[in-house]
This record gives sequence, C-alpha cells and structure tokens, in this order.
Amino acid sequence: MDQEQLADFLRIRREALKPEDVGLPAGARRRTVGLRREEVAALAVISTDYYCRMEQRRGPQPSVEVVASLARALQLTSAERDHLYRLAGHNAPARALGGDLVSPATLRILDRLQDTPAQVMSALGETLVQTPPARALLGDNTVHQGFARSVVYRWFTTEASRALHLPEDREAVGRAFVAAARVAYARDGAASRAAQIVEALLDCSPEFAALWKRHDVTQSVELRKRILHPKLGLLELDCQNMYDPHKLHTLMVFTAEPGSPSHAKLAALSADPQSYRRDDGADARQPGAIPPVAGSTIRGELHPA
Repeated sequence: MDQEQLADFLRIRREALKPEDVGLPAGARRRTVGLRREEVAALAVISTDYYCRMEQRRGPQPSVEVVASLARALQLTSAERDHLYRLAGHNAPARALGGDLVSPATLRILDRLQDTPAQVMSALGETLVQTPPARALLGDNTVHQGFARSVVYRWFTTEASRALHLPEDREAVGRAFVAAARVAYARDGAASRAAQIVEALLDCSPEFAALWKRHDVTQSVELRKRILHPKLGLLELDCQNMYDPHKLHTLMVFTAEPGSPSHAKLAALSADPQSYRRDDGADARQPGAIPPVAGSTIRGELHPA
C-alpha cells in the first residue's frame, strides 16, 4: 500500500467531480472544489472519518470492497480503477472480456481494408471477422466451433493449423501460443474460458503440457511472418497490429515489401481472393475431419463443457 500516493489520488479525483456529476445540488454558497469528503464517503457507503483519514495519509489499508465502492463513487475509468487498487495494495480485478462483438470503429477501419488481408482476433485467439483476402491467405477461421475457435487450441490438436508455417518456424510459434495462453489464464482466472481451453489442452496434448510446465510468459513481438500458401508458396509478410484495450481485440493487417516477390503474390491474391482460397475451410466445419497432431488424444466434441 502506498499511503501517500493513495491519499493524493483520492483527493485529486474527488476534486475533479462536480456535485451535479453525482446527482447532488451544487448550492449557491458552495466553496469546496469538487465534492466534499463527506459526500464521497456517503456515496461509497463508508464513514466520513474513515475517508478523511485516508486522504490525510493516516488511515488503515482499505479492503477490496471499500476500494470497489470508492471507484464507483468517484466514477473512475477502468485504468483509474486499476490504479486505485494497486495504490491500496491489492491486485486489480480482471476486466471482463469484450466478447465477440467488434467495435463499430474497428469495423469501419476493416471496411476500408477489403482489398488487404486483415482480421480481428479476440483475446483468446478467436478469429471474429476477416476480409476476403485474409480468408484466402489464412483460411476461413470464423467457421470453427467450441474450443476449436481458438487458434491456440487448433495448433495443438490439428495438423492443418500448422500447414501455414515453415517446419523450422513451428517450434517458436508453438511456444508463443503457450505463452499467450498462460497470460490469458492469469488475466481471466481459473474459472474462465481461457482456463477451460488450457485444461482441455493439458488433457489431450502432451506437447502443450510440456511447454506449459516451462511457465514462459514472454510473448513474441516478431511482426515478420512467413506464411505457406498451397497455390502461391511462401509469402514473407509484415503484420501490423492495432489493439483495442476496451474490447481486448486485435486488428491484424498483412502487407508485403513493395517490389518483392511476396508483394506480387499478395497483390494477385488480394485482387482475386476466390481463386486463391485455401481448400481446408470446408473440412474445418466437421469435428474430427482434420487429422489430429501426432500424440494428441482429442476426446469427444470440441465444445466447452
């Protein structure tokens, strides 16, 4: 707990609020900047003396429940709420995932990229929407169901997901996927969908289980991708990511260096995506139709329990 910083932060956020912001009358003779301490205490359902001692740097460590009440009373943003928890000596609670609904702003950007391979991914590695060139380049990854919606799950349970990458790149890709899964597990908690995916993979994939034991959380920031395409061969591409911190979605855009062989291949694919579509999309709709990775023991349907 950082008592000094906590006191200053509470005071500054209190002074930033106007009475009308919280449904209180301003009053003609009001001289206090922002809300009064007793008003914040009443909104947070704590005693005025307790709140005053916190602002005076002499209060005890507030409980998680008190911090949550203060965050609501002071109308803090998500970032400010997390900061308040940390100042009070607590871990910030996990933020709710944004779900499958892509923000209108991201969709507007994607609409302008219809002649470019681009896609939106969830925090669990689920493909939410793709442009036609992205489907031709990577396959239609919006058709999967259950745990198989996650690229991490598919990587360790089907050979088709690995066909996009050169054999010498696959070990690094697998390590990166496991690191991402561990970060998601820690962020979302043991009762989350991320945890369900991890438990399923620990049960069916010895390869995943061995990598999981390494506790690696270093995620690759390599933006250069080497992708194998059944009709175009190897494409060396740059992948630029735009992150939506509210929805926890990532917009991925694939481009190639002008004048390179990959640029010519990508231009051909983008001009006529239908002619360059991968043939594995239909199989992906059928549970069990894609051969499993050697050593995995997939049981039953690919749906969460």
